[in-house]
Amino acid sequence: MRAARMWHRMKVRFWGVRGSLPTPGRKTVRYGGNTSCVEVRLGERRIILDAGSGLVEFVAATAAEPGPVNTDLLLSHTHYDHICGLPFYAPLFQSKNEVRIWTGRLNHAVSAEMALRSSMTPPLMPDMASLIRAQVTYHEFEVGSALDLGGGVTVRTAMLLHPGGCVGYRIEWSGRAMVYATDTAHGDPTTDAALRELCQGADLLIYDAMLTDEEFPSRIAWGHSTWREAVRLADSCGVRQLVLFHHAPFRNDKALAALVAEAASVRPGTIAAREGLELTVRRNGK
Repeated sequence: MRAARMWHRMKVRFWGVRGSLPTPGRKTVRYGGNTSCVEVRLGERRIILDAGSGLVEFVAATAAEPGPVNTDLLLSHTHYDHICGLPFYAPLFQSKNEVRIWTGRLNHAVSAEMALRSSMTPPLMPDMASLIRAQVTYHEFEVGSALDLGGGVTVRTAMLLHPGGCVGYRIEWSGRAMVYATDTAHGDPTTDAALRELCQGADLLIYDAMLTDEEFPSRIAWGHSTWREAVRLADSCGVRQLVLFHHAPFRNDKALAALVAEAASVRPGTIAAREGLELTVRRNGK
């Protein structure tokens, strides 16, 4: 019985939590300086959210695991801080592995596949794209649709408010639901409503809290949000656990700790994502 319960656990681990650009160094060691990468374990299955520089840490930590690798990679968008780890994702270069890359159709002139392959070729990189040996399939979907990943995994999607577009994801499995909503501003009625629908009753919400209310007005075009909006969203949607994410590259550990403490005083239990943090997603109300 215990083994069966463990098999049905949804777990989340953070490998990169910073926004915009990697910020290594002594001032960010507590929360981490790598950009967005979150691992989701659904029993024995694995999903990766974004391929920022945190993906390199993930690869190093899992290199000794027995293969082959069979995984889904869900990209919120292709801004470089969310894909810069992809050329260093070792499973891509081994023929026994299978990687499915999911991207929203964001109305760009080129497909996400072309953008990703271009980021791995000269003059931006050595020709890493030509070295890919894994079975890689690209799935570009209409944002707002629901994705069936098989094995009882459903992923609902919504468009977020970010320059060039960005996808929010809701992963549903075994009676649990988690939402990943990074790189979004707030204040647009259409996107705000779509995000609220995505978040309704979620067990876990990972939300872009890059800015403070004081910083937001002068940076609204950046496409990022605040911890106060995170709290408002979580409260209005009945979210169980709120995790602040996509930390500003200019905010050091001391300032971030103060921000999180203020957020937790308003919504007890609110925490900040940090590299290495692992959470078990528990069903809302249980």
